[in-house]
Amino acid sequence: MSKAYLSLGSNLDPEANLRSGIDALRAQFGEIVLSPVYRTAAVGFRGDDFLNAAAVIETGLDPYALNAWLHALEDAHGRDRRGPRFGNRTLDIDIVLFDNRVLDGPGNLHIPRPELKHAFVLRPLAEIAPDVVVPDDGRTLSQMWVGHVDYDLPMEVVAI
Repeated sequence: MSKAYLSLGSNLDPEANLRSGIDALRAQFGEIVLSPVYRTAAVGFRGDDFLNAAAVIETGLDPYALNAWLHALEDAHGRDRRGPRFGNRTLDIDIVLFDNRVLDGPGNLHIPRPELKHAFVLRPLAEIAPDVVVPDDGRTLSQMWVGHVDYDLPMEVVAI
């Protein structure tokens, strides 16, 4: 079994869509490790605030099959891929890390995920997997978060 570290987000009916996405992850992969949910401003475009979280799952799927499964889950939640790259999302779930793999593939699959540089991805992951070393970087998620420019900025925790 492999470990996949996921970033989850939504800014369209975010409470319902995140809750449903998390339920689907549990139904497919069993027990998951889930971070707190944070409210964050949209990045890269003007839009409603996002609710963001992170999850760790164990899976027998390879990264390509997992990415396809996650895209199908997003699509089932009404994800519209016709718009700009940065835009409103019903549900967005990305593989940020997958074991210690480094790869680029179809379906915008990049591991480690470049968005790891953003606080809304890094903080939740660092909270649930602080000792995980990021391939091609050498630092742990915790070390990356402590050194992040937004480390001292507050982030609102939201119950869903």
